[in-house]
Amino acid sequence: MAGINLRARTTLAGTISALLVILTAGCAHDSPTAAPSTPGSAAATSTPGEATAQARGVDLTVTHAVAHLDRSDDGTLTMTVRNDDGVPEHLGMVATPDRGRGTLVGGKSAKGNGMLDTAGILLLDGSSVTFDGDGPHVLLHHVHGITAQHTLPVVLQFGVAGLVRVRAQVTTA
Repeated sequence: MAGINLRARTTLAGTISALLVILTAGCAHDSPTAAPSTPGSAAATSTPGEATAQARGVDLTVTHAVAHLDRSDDGTLTMTVRNDDGVPEHLGMVATPDRGRGTLVGGKSAKGNGMLDTAGILLLDGSSVTFDGDGPHVLLHHVHGITAQHTLPVVLQFGVAGLVRVRAQVTTA
């Protein structure tokens, strides 16, 4: 019986991995009007660094998204996320072009907004979380896909809102 569960989990993990590859491949295009990937997801606005996800039961806003990169294309993604969903939200994954993934790091607080748990970074309803400094943050490693406009297409995966695409402005150190 345990062999069947292991096989099912392996198949599920492979399917999810393939889906993430397909979804993040769409990030390689710098289109501000790209269509949402899922009904609960949103495309980037025409303004770099901003995106919204608004649908039934979803009200999430991303502002000030900036990828701070060094010469090795390593660095951090800073941003502010406002959750007005009516329920707690979690940022579970950050994807960049060419199958890149950001590493989520929780804030210094032991509990509450910005805390890292098994579902991701907690975003309480009616609050804003700034990903920077002592708060939660996203580490980026060997980033690819920076556009000629100095933006980085990023996909943020939230538990309730789904996939949110944003074009983070790029700064170099």
